[in-house]
Amino acid sequence: MAELTTIARPYAKAAFLFARETNALAEWESMLGVAAAVAEDAAMRAWLEQPKLNGEQKAEAFVEVCGDALNESGRNFIAQLAEYGRLSLLPAIFELYHAFVAAQESFTDLELVSAYTLEDAEVERLVGSLKQRLGREVRVTQQVDESLIGGVLIRAGDTVIDGSVRGRLARLAEQLNS
Repeated sequence: MAELTTIARPYAKAAFLFARETNALAEWESMLGVAAAVAEDAAMRAWLEQPKLNGEQKAEAFVEVCGDALNESGRNFIAQLAEYGRLSLLPAIFELYHAFVAAQESFTDLELVSAYTLEDAEVERLVGSLKQRLGREVRVTQQVDESLIGGVLIRAGDTVIDGSVRGRLARLAEQLNS
């Protein structure tokens, strides 16, 4: 995985710098998100792995599948990746690009998983506390996982706060078994 990240980083950085210069960070994030999803598709991966296809053919097919989601600059970016056999890096490029944007705009993506759907006031209170703890803006995505039994599980980058009943029971079982 580290090798893929190392190879993908210059492409993500180039896309980020170009998008920042043209004031199109959100547009590029959207384009890269679509391209990453297309690159992850099993049928597309199998098609792209055909040895008889050259880079230009791969780029044309890839751009066609992406449709109107790519502007001219995005199509050129895809063509460059295809020429050097790097289309499979698009998911990693997208993740790195998103990290560059997050650093630029000082925000953190926050995944909030709860046992049931949270009220807006509860979410706002949690977000307020996490903004203060992390020292930056947060963008929240919510999920419901009934297996948590109760409480919440919060993921913000490498930080995980497990306040779920399932997590507490697991820690208690671990203490009893040691």
